[in-house]
Amino acid sequence: MPDHILHSNLRANPALATLLDAAAEIALPDAWLVAGALAQTVWNTLHGFPPAHGIRDIDLIYHDPADLSAEAEAAHEARLRRRFGALGLTLDVKNQARVHLWYERRFGRAIPPHPSSTAAIATFPATATAIGIRLAPGPPAIHAAFGLQDLFALRVRANRTLASPEVFAAKARRWAEAWPRLSILPWHAGVAAPWRPRA
Repeated sequence: MPDHILHSNLRANPALATLLDAAAEIALPDAWLVAGALAQTVWNTLHGFPPAHGIRDIDLIYHDPADLSAEAEAAHEARLRRRFGALGLTLDVKNQARVHLWYERRFGRAIPPHPSSTAAIATFPATATAIGIRLAPGPPAIHAAFGLQDLFALRVRANRTLASPEVFAAKARRWAEAWPRLSILPWHAGVAAPWRPRA
């Protein structure tokens, strides 16, 4: 599936188009729009739903190992929420360089630091949502850790790299309610990225 088809799908969502057009204003290192809002916009196109149907928020990630403070992350999120408050969707902004600092406390599993935003994308809990589009001037750069086949086939396959069966199942249940044509594959049919967390 060519990247330009995904890009045209995403631009059908006015909120995503606004953020892509304002990429220079994001002003964060290794910044990407990722995950749910992207996949769900495509699912809406394939279902014939309005572009924002079922989308709860927009995930924006960046990678800044020079400042791992929660305060800096929160300040970036507050700045961008003020700037893009008219979107009608909440921006969730996370520094992927600091995920290892809180992941074990939240999910009970220690992980090493993510070396980049694309490495982080490869750990997202489903293959169809392990995607991102870079927020940078110039032609769009799309990263799909497992390709785009599952996304456009409306197939929800677990990425077992980090996610637990419980986390995947909860997401899959919600997605199936909002997008009934999705095909939810069982946990054992999932895949894992080459990157592995610490035991």
